[in-house]
Amino acid sequence: MTLTAAPPKEFKINSGAKAKCAVLQFPGSNCDQDALYVLRDVLGHTAEYVWHNTKDVRKYDLIVIPGGFSYGDYLRTGAVARFAPVMDAVRSHAQRGGLVVGICNGFQILCEAQLLPGALMRNTDLKFVCKYVHLRVENNATPFTEMYKAGQVLKIPLAHGEGRYVCDEETLLELNTKNRVLFRYTDAKGKISPGDNPNGSLDAIAGITNADGNVMGMMPHPERACEKMLGSADGRALFESAIRQGLERRG
Repeated sequence: MTLTAAPPKEFKINSGAKAKCAVLQFPGSNCDQDALYVLRDVLGHTAEYVWHNTKDVRKYDLIVIPGGFSYGDYLRTGAVARFAPVMDAVRSHAQRGGLVVGICNGFQILCEAQLLPGALMRNTDLKFVCKYVHLRVENNATPFTEMYKAGQVLKIPLAHGEGRYVCDEETLLELNTKNRVLFRYTDAKGKISPGDNPNGSLDAIAGITNADGNVMGMMPHPERACEKMLGSADGRALFESAIRQGLERRG
């Protein structure tokens, strides 16, 4: 099902404004450098690493929780990271309306911290999967997707062993009826089929938002798809959308 969304908001911030972005670092993070590079060197904004014991993130317009194996993924993916001091600061940031992007392990952490509903489980084939996949944009009326078109098909890489999104029936109904599903796994033409769901995620869900629309999580890696020489630049608009919305919220 392709969702119809309102056109993107007019961007009112001076195009030369620089966003302040935080890339969280936990022991075991391994996609933090990719995220920092995109925010700082590709998009030209201010970005810096924020260590897991940091207790204040109020100066940032956007917080990115990157992929990796936080605290070695002991117990469950993200289960230890949810107790890090920085996550209390992230929760306060979100409650103030600040923007948060969680990618792969970051998505897992946000679910464990109950900033997003559901959980990420082992892939159905119990194997680590690393490849490009296609995602369909389900809702472009969010701070993270407003630069995409509803129904647009993206080519984004993923790499995970525990990326199967699950939730109860009530939560799934809420996600669908409130347009909180951002991306679904599809084929190159935007059609959903079991063979194009790389991890067995419920309802082919690849990314969601919270009820307020300012916290999002996704398993594929948009930060690895921001330059055409890497095979795709389809992830770039996600960060551009979030940055300009972050700047508007600052203003």
